[in-house]
Amino acid sequence: MTRRSWRFTPPRPRRLKALSSAWTSRPATWCPDADRPRPTKKDQPVTQPAARSLTGRTALITGSVAGLGRAFADGFAAAGANVVMTGLTDPGEGEAAAAEVAQAHNVQTLFVDADLRDRAAADTLMDRAQDAFGTVDILINNAVIRHFAPIEHFATEDWDEELAVNLSAAFRLVQRCLPPMKAQRWGRIFNLTSIYSLRGEPDRIGYITCKSALAGMTRGIAIETAQDGITCNSLGPGVLPTPAILGKIRKVAEATDRDYDLLVDEYTLARHPTGRMVPTASVAAMAVFLCSPAGDDITGANFPIDGGWQAAL
Repeated sequence: MTRRSWRFTPPRPRRLKALSSAWTSRPATWCPDADRPRPTKKDQPVTQPAARSLTGRTALITGSVAGLGRAFADGFAAAGANVVMTGLTDPGEGEAAAAEVAQAHNVQTLFVDADLRDRAAADTLMDRAQDAFGTVDILINNAVIRHFAPIEHFATEDWDEELAVNLSAAFRLVQRCLPPMKAQRWGRIFNLTSIYSLRGEPDRIGYITCKSALAGMTRGIAIETAQDGITCNSLGPGVLPTPAILGKIRKVAEATDRDYDLLVDEYTLARHPTGRMVPTASVAAMAVFLCSPAGDDITGANFPIDGGWQAAL
């Protein structure tokens, strides 16, 4: 049996320009095989997602016809991924949105008319996605529904509806996508949380409960899949310039006869120390980045993309 010898290669002598630069000299290199080629710059791990880096992958994004979900669809399609879209909208509008994404980014898309308030809809959605593309490599649980009322007046039907869409559908989709992800030893799961998973607020008991549960579910999934090549993280966006939020501010402006632009600034500054809303594309870009090799060891984390809102709590 041949004994492998360890060879020590001392550092190359280096002239120090100043005392402080002594700590920057090249460290000693241990090499178990003198003939083994040294890695070149080309061989080093990629630390930034390259253009079209997700070509061949498939991303399933719930609630993706408009707003933040549409930004996710565009962001992942721009990176080369095929995209499965769904949302509570007219099927014609959903199919048109999917066609726009496909044409803009030269990828394949699929719109599935799935009402996630129905327990069976998550399975239908996953079946359609897998029939069309095989494995779902990236899952983004973005769909959300909200009801507003004090606890004692919060309708049981509304509570059940929020749990079904915001939490149970996400759980079932994770269950369905994990076996293929484990088989290929690669997968990315994202759950959308909120600042309201960290703080209370009147009249939002359903939303607060679901977002808090999603944060916990993220950590549980991350631990269970840590050695399977799968990561699971949550994204906590702040105030976004979505039709829902801007429409809410516009209604207040009309009801109070106040300037709309001024109200937008006040609404944002009251929450974000930066004083500006978060572009939806920035949230999507974070998710795409976490699908790059640089995200291989980032799992179980929550990323507040909120203009400093969480820091100011």
